[in-house]
Amino acid sequence: MLRFTTILVLLVCTTLPVHAATTLKIATVAPDGTSWMKQMRQAAGEIKKKTDGRVKLRFYPGGVMGNDNSVLRKIRVGQLHGGALTGGGLTAIYSDAHVYTLPFQFRNLPEVDAVRQSMDQQIIGGLQQAGFISFGLSEGGFAYLLSNSPVMTTDDMRGLKIWIPEGDEVNARMFNALGISPIPLPVTDVMTGLQTGLIDTIASSPIGAIALQWHTRVKYLTQVPLAYLYATLVIKEKALARLDEADRRIVTETLQATFSEINDINRRDNQQALAALKQQGITFTQPTLVQQQAWESHANGILKTLASQGVFSNKMLSQMQDIIRTQRSNKTAD
Repeated sequence: MLRFTTILVLLVCTTLPVHAATTLKIATVAPDGTSWMKQMRQAAGEIKKKTDGRVKLRFYPGGVMGNDNSVLRKIRVGQLHGGALTGGGLTAIYSDAHVYTLPFQFRNLPEVDAVRQSMDQQIIGGLQQAGFISFGLSEGGFAYLLSNSPVMTTDDMRGLKIWIPEGDEVNARMFNALGISPIPLPVTDVMTGLQTGLIDTIASSPIGAIALQWHTRVKYLTQVPLAYLYATLVIKEKALARLDEADRRIVTETLQATFSEINDINRRDNQQALAALKQQGITFTQPTLVQQQAWESHANGILKTLASQGVFSNKMLSQMQDIIRTQRSNKTAD
């Protein structure tokens, strides 16, 4: 009888559902120790605790897994489950993901806020249709031109060795139309490029320039927003589908709350980083409104051509520009 009872217990135990621990492997170019990584590690700890260790997040920071394109390739072959990707990098998943990063669209943060309130969910939805889950967009801030000689006009750019991210067709076309030959490099090679003189001009947010130490190799900042930067964490839908419903809800809610917090932190950090750059001897230059409008007009001409060629949808571009025009009109009326 005892033997029968023991066998029965063993049989019952083997038929109970067992959810093996899942480790989600995530890559990012953000160096360890940055505010972004601190927040993400905190979220990982919370997820591990709330799921009783069934779900863990393992990070590969500092670009050790390569640039955005390399990370996406590794996600597709199953080496990684997700990555923190920039708006430009996300275009390999969803072509309209870089609509916010298009050059010379925004002049200030209220314009950004008005656009994002209406359009963030469209970008998140586009990524999801392609099989990637985003937990919200986090502000990277405005990218400014950082150089070793002052830039006030288009003529000042000629002769500079300007870096653009590898695969950035939009800015490549824009600079080429100005008679400037930009130098494409992956983000992970920018510091080496500055050290060797391969490049002498970059576009970066203040917190990015400081976190990656690029600010130590430049002397001037042109105080006109070149582009609005953002990033998001995407995880392959198939990887999340392996989690049971309760654990997936914990992962989703925790990461959504974390990205909302990161978004707010980055805005404050960028303001502080701008002040820090000035304190560290970077000279700020301010082009005239006429010159800024000339850059905007030139950029919009290039963007209209690219939209007609299907690089991104004219519908998304027009929607964003309509919101910006309304915001400027309301500001003028006030």
